[in-house]
Amino acid sequence: MEDNTLEKKFSKFIIAVSIIIPVVVAILFGVKLKDFGVDVEPLSFLPPIYATTNGITAVVLVLAVLAIKKGNQKLHERLMTFAIALSVAFLVMYVAYHMTSDSTKYGGEGALRYVYFFILITHILLSIAIIPLVLITYVRALAKRFDRHRKIAKITFPLWLYVAVTGVVVYLMISPYYAH
Repeated sequence: MEDNTLEKKFSKFIIAVSIIIPVVVAILFGVKLKDFGVDVEPLSFLPPIYATTNGITAVVLVLAVLAIKKGNQKLHERLMTFAIALSVAFLVMYVAYHMTSDSTKYGGEGALRYVYFFILITHILLSIAIIPLVLITYVRALAKRFDRHRKIAKITFPLWLYVAVTGVVVYLMISPYYAH
């Protein structure tokens, strides 16, 4: 019963964070520091760093799954915590970049343009959906509700991996259009 209490204890937090993060990111995406008199250079060096962070997240997620399949629960736990930390670092860099730089328009044409926007839109939508999934999955592991953890992890893992990989793909597709 105590384990279930931990899940209940975190449920309001998970709901709040799952709503607040996308709303705050959407608001901050449109805020430019220069509009508030803050004289800061565009953080144009960040996109390759946060794209790399996404790539590392994807690798860490795969390593975490391999660790648990081999029965190494402690390594799995550490890797998953690291993956969450990487995702938070990505988010901070992403927001910082967009608060100091104008958005880059994709300049590709033809079928590639449709592929880019399909990947971008699914990446954005799933990056929002993944927030509560990751948090619920993590809390279930903390609560030692491994039956329930495994059940949701089968959904969380492929979606989170997709978000991490498509973050890199989106960067690679738009990188030729960044102002230099």
